[in-house]
Amino acid sequence: MTNTAAPIPLDQMPPVTAWLSDMDGVLVKENRALPGAQDFLDALEQHGMPFLVLTNNSIFTNRDLSARLANSGLTVPEDRIWTSANATAAFLTQQSPNSTAYVIGEAGLTTALHGAGYVMTDMDPEFVVLGETRNYDFNALTRAIRLIEGGAKFIATNPDVTGPSDQGTMPATGAIAAMIKAATGHTPYFVGKPNPVMIRAGLNRIGVHSEDAAMVGDRMDTDIQAGVEAGLRTHLVLSGSTRREQVANYPFRPFGIHAGIGDLIPLVEASRG
Repeated sequence: MTNTAAPIPLDQMPPVTAWLSDMDGVLVKENRALPGAQDFLDALEQHGMPFLVLTNNSIFTNRDLSARLANSGLTVPEDRIWTSANATAAFLTQQSPNSTAYVIGEAGLTTALHGAGYVMTDMDPEFVVLGETRNYDFNALTRAIRLIEGGAKFIATNPDVTGPSDQGTMPATGAIAAMIKAATGHTPYFVGKPNPVMIRAGLNRIGVHSEDAAMVGDRMDTDIQAGVEAGLRTHLVLSGSTRREQVANYPFRPFGIHAGIGDLIPLVEASRG
């Protein structure tokens, strides 16, 4: 029998009892805490709400990112951070536990994959895994291309084509993945936002369901899209990359639009009565 029940409107779903938040442009900007960020985190802790801070950056380990946030004035334990490297390790563990990978990336990615029981090798690996790094090596990229041509499956942590630096824009994982795709004809599977796989794996980590959770982000094409596709209520903050007038350019809408994350504190307090 076909199920014809109408979906529940977002404003009629149960109260939000868990929160996911992007990091850059939401909690911090240019290594400085944004107004209301620590107050928002304090409200979550005070009301006992599970939360995760998400980032597509795969360079740093969770411990590194916790320390960097602390330097910005924010208290976020490392077990409350979920990176595209963490999500990639979780995805690969589900797909092929304790397998092998040729990895291009830095400590955040290699640490996550080692923790998942993966062996790093350039000899007939099952996967080639591409992550963020400040020093892409031509020989390593050539080896990756030949391994993919030889049958290795191509995985990339995130599709971002550029990233910020103190000197300006720099190429990121998506740009390097495009080069490898052009050379091999193989399209990578991107795990990070906007893939809802990253969101769902994060929800599993904190033991909550999508109908009970909300996602806060500053980008429509990654944070909000991922949250919408994962079935979360999404909140766009205008403290980062997106201007209010740009929202109309997208075929999906956030559940709420706010000047900054501090505006969400009343929602946290209200959902706990």
